Amino acid sequence: MSIAKEQLRIIFMGTPDFAVHILDGLVQQHYTVVGVITAPDRPAGRGQKIKQSAVKIYAKNQQLNVLQPENLKHPDFIAEIEALKPDLQIVVAFRMLPKTVWQLPKLGTFNLHASLLPQYRGAAPINWAIINGEKETGVSTFFIDDKIDTGALIFQKSISISKDDTAGTLHDKLMSEGKQLTLKTIDYICKGRVSPTEQHEPTPLKTAYKLNKENCKIDWKKSGEQIRNHVRGLNPYPGAWALLQNGSDTFNVKLYEVDFEETNHDIAVGVLVAEKSSIKIAVCDGFIVWNQFKFPGKKQMDVKSFLNGFSFLSNSKMI
Repeated sequence: MSIAKEQLRIIFMGTPDFAVHILDGLVQQHYTVVGVITAPDRPAGRGQKIKQSAVKIYAKNQQLNVLQPENLKHPDFIAEIEALKPDLQIVVAFRMLPKTVWQLPKLGTFNLHASLLPQYRGAAPINWAIINGEKETGVSTFFIDDKIDTGALIFQKSISISKDDTAGTLHDKLMSEGKQLTLKTIDYICKGRVSPTEQHEPTPLKTAYKLNKENCKIDWKKSGEQIRNHVRGLNPYPGAWALLQNGSDTFNVKLYEVDFEETNHDIAVGVLVAEKSSIKIAVCDGFIVWNQFKFPGKKQMDVKSFLNGFSFLSNSKMI
């Protein structure tokens, strides 16, 4: 089945900044977006002020029709999207859809995912690719089915991960590639030229688990390179963290940028070594050197600025 671009009616679903860039690609290419579905407004931050999603803010500025359902299975919501008569639905960083929703358009519903599927299915593929020390990742488009990120693949585009990439820089690279891949996917679907292929399970199969406090904590028993990757993979958000014991005080420290110095030493793992202009943590194969970090109640800062007003005791260590 093929359809002219001018006749194509698209519903777009997404929430964060990553999705905004993709939606903007559709708008710039003059596709007819009949509806934008995004998360409901939620209280956020210390003041619990009501926050709109990045996609909603953009869509309203473009005078697009915005829907914010609490329940994707509710009959009223189903009726609303049926009334929009979509030919195609595009999903970028959104919730899992019920079958009644993803089966609705005649041309199907496809998802853009920030990994080379089937690897790194799940909520945080960009972060885990860096945390696990991958040298390559990419973006994939696939038709949605009744499981998470398992549908038939349409297109993929790979990119390299540099040793200095963070989750932030890789996010932006994949966002740009994702926009181009989405536009290519739409074009091929419109022309009836898509030949999707089933995903095959590799061994090992790596998962992009949702980030939480536990898996963001630094394990100082790991190698220096693994720790550095952990920090890179959580920069700028949500940030890798660890507890610093300084005498009788314990601080929750967030680390955003570190270096690894590989060397032999006989210092116990976790011990902090502070010098005039450096802070190092002993690990099994060298030292983790702090560059950018944040102490509770303070702004993110560099080592020199911090050491001007803070003193470490001789038995300071990370726990």
